Amino acid sequence: MKQHVASLVAQPIKLVPSAARHSGSLAVKLAKELRGDVYFDAASRGRYATDASIYQIMPIGVAVPRDQADALVALDIARDLKVPVLARGAGTSQCGQTVAEALVIDNSKWLNAVVDFDEAARTVTVEPGMVLDHLNAWLKPHGLWFPVDVSTAAQCTIGGMAGNNSCGSRSIEYGNMVHNVLSIDAVLADGSQHRFGPMIEAGSAPRMQAIVGALTQIATRERQEIAERMPKVLRRVAGYNIDLFDCQNPRAYTDDGSANLAHLLVGSEGTLAYSRQLTLKLAPLPAHKVLGVVNFPTFYQAMELTQHIVKLGPTAVELVDRTMIDLAIGNPAFRPVIESALTGDPQAILLVEFAGESRDTLLAQLDKLVELMGDLGMQNSVVKMPDAGAQKALWEVRKAGLNIMMSMRGDGKPVSFIEDCAVPLEHLAEYTSRLTDVFHKHGTEGTWYAHASVGTLHVRPILDMRRDGAQKMRAIAEEAAALVREYKGAYSGEHGDGLCRGEWVAWQYGPRINEAFREIKRLFDPENRFNPDKIVNPPKMDDAVNFRFAPGYREAPLAPALDWSAWNVTRNPLTGEESAPGTGGDLSAGLAKAVEMCNNNGHCRKFDAGTMCPSYRVTKDEQHVTRGRANTLRLAISGQLGQDGLASAEVKDVLDLCVSCKGCKRDCPTGVDMARIKIEARAAWASKHGMRLREKMVAFMPRYAPLASRFGAAIGFAESVPGLSALVKRAFGFAPQRSLPRFAKPFLKNGQANAQASWPLREDGKEVLLFVDTFNNYMEPENARAAQRVLEAAGYTVYLSASGDGKPLCCGRTFLAAGLVNEAKAEARRTLGTLKPFIARGVPVVGLEPSCLLSLRDEFLGYGYGDEARRLSEHAFLFEEFLVREQQAGRLELNLKALDTDRALVHGHCHQKAFDAFSPVQTVLKWIPKLDVSTVESSCCGMAGSFGYEAEHYATSMAMGELSLLPAVREAGADVLIVADGTSCRHQIHDGAKRQAMHVARVLEAALTEGGTRLS
Repeated sequence: MKQHVASLVAQPIKLVPSAARHSGSLAVKLAKELRGDVYFDAASRGRYATDASIYQIMPIGVAVPRDQADALVALDIARDLKVPVLARGAGTSQCGQTVAEALVIDNSKWLNAVVDFDEAARTVTVEPGMVLDHLNAWLKPHGLWFPVDVSTAAQCTIGGMAGNNSCGSRSIEYGNMVHNVLSIDAVLADGSQHRFGPMIEAGSAPRMQAIVGALTQIATRERQEIAERMPKVLRRVAGYNIDLFDCQNPRAYTDDGSANLAHLLVGSEGTLAYSRQLTLKLAPLPAHKVLGVVNFPTFYQAMELTQHIVKLGPTAVELVDRTMIDLAIGNPAFRPVIESALTGDPQAILLVEFAGESRDTLLAQLDKLVELMGDLGMQNSVVKMPDAGAQKALWEVRKAGLNIMMSMRGDGKPVSFIEDCAVPLEHLAEYTSRLTDVFHKHGTEGTWYAHASVGTLHVRPILDMRRDGAQKMRAIAEEAAALVREYKGAYSGEHGDGLCRGEWVAWQYGPRINEAFREIKRLFDPENRFNPDKIVNPPKMDDAVNFRFAPGYREAPLAPALDWSAWNVTRNPLTGEESAPGTGGDLSAGLAKAVEMCNNNGHCRKFDAGTMCPSYRVTKDEQHVTRGRANTLRLAISGQLGQDGLASAEVKDVLDLCVSCKGCKRDCPTGVDMARIKIEARAAWASKHGMRLREKMVAFMPRYAPLASRFGAAIGFAESVPGLSALVKRAFGFAPQRSLPRFAKPFLKNGQANAQASWPLREDGKEVLLFVDTFNNYMEPENARAAQRVLEAAGYTVYLSASGDGKPLCCGRTFLAAGLVNEAKAEARRTLGTLKPFIARGVPVVGLEPSCLLSLRDEFLGYGYGDEARRLSEHAFLFEEFLVREQQAGRLELNLKALDTDRALVHGHCHQKAFDAFSPVQTVLKWIPKLDVSTVESSCCGMAGSFGYEAEHYATSMAMGELSLLPAVREAGADVLIVADGTSCRHQIHDGAKRQAMHVARVLEAALTEGGTRLS
């Protein structure tokens, strides 16, 4: 879709002088000649103005080529108009490599194919937008992998990895990117195309001969300077790799005895050429791996003893410090994993991995690690992890290290600018100790993690970049640089130079080598158009005009509808203590800080198991990913998109495909809660622009459901008449292809009320209140009946959720979806008042619909109702959660028999996954004798409340379902039981796969018997 070209002229864009005269022509020509996407509006450019660094530079425009031919067209147009160009993959760079005042060429959406594969030679050729995890999944059936396993493997692209000379956790075994790239097919600034590979294969083209001659001359001339100034450590990625072109330097040669020209492009950060495709060297997948987690009472010991551990020949030795341990424990997804690796109360742990063909040999090496630590005075410090599942889970925590660190609330954040310094292992303990003293001198603390095996520890001082952070950053950088030089290390050891370390290239290598880099840049790109001002002529690291929070950055005054005070905290960087926010407070600041939690790491772009982010999975557009939404929201609330703030059209557009799945609440390591932020945006839009009739119909459905249930048969008849049905649906904006919900006789009887605090309390405590939501009361009452029967069969007294006037209670979710927060709060107030006597008696509140019941544990806490809402959240359980809890407490007694089928396929509701409440569904189903239970590895089903009914969203809804859920259901045999707790999920399965899914309560009801297996 070619968007917003006409708006270019109306919007002021600061351009480099050579491009300013041609900006309008650039937009028009790209839109006319590219088959891919072209973006020049402020919101789209703003989404590409940042990466995972602290910087922000608005690009001229964005081109998303559909294939390599499209990319060449974009390069040609930019060259003709003398416009700078910046190639970009996932935008995960931490130093500002992928932000510039240039035309951004986004390779990640379409340029991600495997071009060639030679299994015998163990090589593969890929396009630059190929994601590392996707490549390794493709290679796995062949027993091969690309072993530069960086922590961002789920989203980073091969082109970006080559640009930064990425390294990864196992570089001690496999080396860096430069050791694993065999050739690169590239386009130079003059438009010529060449293959950069072994120098002896450079060919006779005059352009390539000139490059070979110049590189050889420079490397030979600077041989002595290179020997004296370039650090002798594996992790050295600053500048250009000119040492690889000295004919007398053994490191320069490849297996065939030739220097490799591709190794100059690796680590060049896109400043020399555009990489069209890359040929990589592959490695056999290790047959087995074992992991030993060494627990250290002090951080210093972990650093001091690493040099002894590496002598055992591990494939990886990775650090996790106490700060990261504590933050992981605070994340519900990571807590059980990290706790399984701890013994005692360690201040640091090292993950020591051994890999190879013989499991027995690896177990022996693990024993040697235990023996070594004992010899070093640390008996019982090693937790052995020979099981692959436990290893994978712990490595996921380690991979999320940076993002876990960034989950700190408040203005102070761990800032990346010296986290890549590499020093020889014998100096690691002393270096980290002295650098910690530097942090304390400047009133802060650093967070440490990563590659202890090669002396590259990622350390990020906690700084407030809105206030005095820039001054402290400069002071700490200067002192850290002095330490690195003293220990003969490398100032840039893994993540490249970019904007935060570019100015240190000259410091690291001296004026002669720095001038050699200038020569190389002029040789390849005389007009300085490829990613300008990186490596050569970079700005100062603290040039504040390039900061994301630049001077003058201010959030516009906001009037939040929800309580955001929990985000408005102050954190002491030395003690780690946070101020107690309470409720109320500066709600405007809290909302802004919630938006600004996104650090642009791009974890939301992953495609593996988990919920986040379903809209991105089907569109692959930056606009429709959590990061893109957060960036747009940040720009909006700071006035960078105009004066409408959250009520702007840009915000409405960017949230259009957000299905409020809450996947980011759990899967986003920094805890961006886009579903809650969307409520604020919808409320702002509704307040300023009003609501459509369709939105009102959905929002007020709980109010008119009693009336609709009386005419359920008539509504059903209208639905069955094709012409009439389509006409009505189109009139209200619903998709004609979608079946509408059927109303039925309600489960709750009018006048039913249970709010009697004087009832005698059962001595055994077996009381429960069944919270019957609107959907399970008026649309699928059979689920509520089944739940009541199961609970009563288990011996519980079941109370029903009606208020004193007999009206059913409501969670208010439909009102929230429309932005009617006051209506939702009124329903919450009524619900809290009705349930208060039950909560006071300690009666659990049990619900059936995940989105409704979990509102009591989530949204209710954001209304400012304080302790009353908190107590309800602690007593609220999904049906299966409650059963598992009671079974574990020894109070549950159920007689269950085998069903007519012996297989069940289960789909988890997004909110169940977000609140770690899906596993109980699997648990209770496995109580049924002879029932084999499997789950669908799915993201959002695509229905998402009213989203899937809406005409403009129907195609996207179905595309989400087709990612995995609907194909899995279709492939299941007719005798396989389909289970889904979500009303929307069941509806999507019905419409998309023509199968009837059942709530788990009905499945258990079907298994009830007097003489079956007794569960207790």
